Amino acid sequence: MRDPLNKVITKIEPSGIRKFFDIVVEMKDAISLGVGEPDFDTPWFIRDEGIYSLEKGRTFYTSNSGLKELKKEISLYLSRRFKTEYDPEHEVIVTVGGSEAIDLALRAMLDAGDEVLIPQPSYVSYLPCTILAGGKPVPIPLSSKNEFRLTAEELTAACTERTKVLVLPFPNNPTGAVMEEEDLKALAKVVEEKDLFVISDEIYSELTYTGKNHVSFASLPGMWERTITINGFSKAYAMTGWRLGYACGPKAILTEMLKIHQYCIMCAPTTSQYAAVEALKRGDGEVEKMRDEYNGRRRFVLHALREMGLDTFEALGAFYVFPDIRSTGLSSDEFATQLLRSEKVAVVPGTAFGDSGEGFVRISYAYSLENLKIALERIRRFVEGLKN
Repeated sequence: MRDPLNKVITKIEPSGIRKFFDIVVEMKDAISLGVGEPDFDTPWFIRDEGIYSLEKGRTFYTSNSGLKELKKEISLYLSRRFKTEYDPEHEVIVTVGGSEAIDLALRAMLDAGDEVLIPQPSYVSYLPCTILAGGKPVPIPLSSKNEFRLTAEELTAACTERTKVLVLPFPNNPTGAVMEEEDLKALAKVVEEKDLFVISDEIYSELTYTGKNHVSFASLPGMWERTITINGFSKAYAMTGWRLGYACGPKAILTEMLKIHQYCIMCAPTTSQYAAVEALKRGDGEVEKMRDEYNGRRRFVLHALREMGLDTFEALGAFYVFPDIRSTGLSSDEFATQLLRSEKVAVVPGTAFGDSGEGFVRISYAYSLENLKIALERIRRFVEGLKN
């Protein structure tokens, strides 16, 4: 019998995040700080709209690219919040989460062997999705000394004649790093000089704690034409289970992305789309409340980690911190494994997000303050035990 499996697929490693999540689910009294999911319920007025859409029998396919009303609200939202303008008819696609949008963009833009620059540590999907699209992933290791920001010098050094796409994952998962406007402008010069295209994953755009508004890469001069902006509802609106995201960009690229979406997906969930319309219309206040709560948790976790002697830079985005655990003498995987076994607290090894994550672990503070206090006390006890 011949091998039924695709050799490319079999060589791709499973997600390092799920490994520890699957273990902790079966462990009594364990606390997981490993999953990047808001602990807030979806606001009631959003849920109500979803329920109402079902009661009205709105259970049919929508347009392949999404509800007209939703695409219009996405366009208005991005203009209002991030000064980027998109034609809702031709420059917006509603997808099954931001992850599908990433996959569509890579598959629509890459020819076999095209290189994709992926700053790391970063979200686990970029590298395998590049491989599945026939491209060649080229990681750019980022440094804690630079607060895990991508510099123009690092970008320039990574470029070759085969480089076509840069993934720009900020605010960043897992590090919590953000890019200021001046940082992005420096990258924009290289992008133009090297004739690159950019997939800007801005799913955490509403969760920044700098006191300034997030700057969308497409809003910079000359970058709109080169950028596919990825965003969605999971993080800012606590709508992970609704599975809804979107991609925005030039019509020429979006048209090809839509072909793939048509054949593989048909359309995003109808109920979720109706709920998302209401989220964009009325959700600003709820987003602000959740952001304020996350910020308080962020400060608490940073202080606790530093007090126990773990060097932790001030993450200013998303809902993660990325402490340096090298002082313990353990590798990232050893630290996470031993912590889970001895104190029943799950964190994610930094290596799950790329080789440059070695020596760090990801801690999510998308959990109640009560659980964070218990978990941080257990981590403190574990770290002190290692010293003794």
